[in-house]
Amino acid sequence: MSTSPQNEIAQFLGSGEHDGLYTAWPGDSLLTRGRNGDHALRQALISVVNDRPSRAKMPNGLVGLDMEAFARKTIGPMVRGLFSAAEQPAVIEMLSRSIIFLTPSNIESVLLSTPFVGTAWNLANLYLLSRGAEPLSNDVREIVGLSEGTRCYVSIAYFHRDVRIEDFVVHEAAHVFHNCKRETIGLSKIRGHEWLLEIDFGKREMFAYACEAYSCIVNCGDTPAARRRLLTEIKSGRMPPDERVDVNDYLQALCDAVDARNGWKRILESCAPPSRRRVKSTGRPHP
Repeated sequence: MSTSPQNEIAQFLGSGEHDGLYTAWPGDSLLTRGRNGDHALRQALISVVNDRPSRAKMPNGLVGLDMEAFARKTIGPMVRGLFSAAEQPAVIEMLSRSIIFLTPSNIESVLLSTPFVGTAWNLANLYLLSRGAEPLSNDVREIVGLSEGTRCYVSIAYFHRDVRIEDFVVHEAAHVFHNCKRETIGLSKIRGHEWLLEIDFGKREMFAYACEAYSCIVNCGDTPAARRRLLTEIKSGRMPPDERVDVNDYLQALCDAVDARNGWKRILESCAPPSRRRVKSTGRPHP
């Protein structure tokens, strides 16, 4: 059934859905129609985002933020726990360029440059919600971060979070490890290790949530006893709001991490593909 560019734009703005063949747009080839349609959808998205009134002020923490220093402080402990000393500088340098806080000054360029127009729609909603503005759809899922490839898009709500139990920069950075190949950042090839970290497809969200929680435990707990208390606090609080995460496996991974010398490695082992998992001989099960 034929449609018009106006109808396609209206459908896209309201739902994020669009005709992948861009048949409503002019052009003598699929490539030309795709370029015309993609450009039109992104421009319409930018126009709506710029027109939505916002209430939230930009956080002071973003003013003059040194992203490399920020990455070293925020993600450094995770990188040091998961990578060798020789590999850590390349991983940190990559992540310092990967973290993007969505702000009025960069939202337009982000919406134009992200590879997929569907991702642009999700990022527009992430941005609008962080600014206290009305999202594009009442059914939109409220997210505070999104990863695509080696890019970590993060809401400015990060600077107003509960620092004891939340760190969604760590969460999104953890996803980069299974999206980025070693050779992409200049690391040597290792047989059987194509990605920065080999993580089971079905446990990728669990890995990110566990890294986020463990990061908070490490940052706020100076002693083993303090870290166990924080783990108890996490157990009695809100579990990961994602049906892809098995809560029992998630809590077990955190228990193993808190009791280990290198908890990051324990989390990785818990989320590795079956062929790479080690049979644990020790470990304190969660109640």
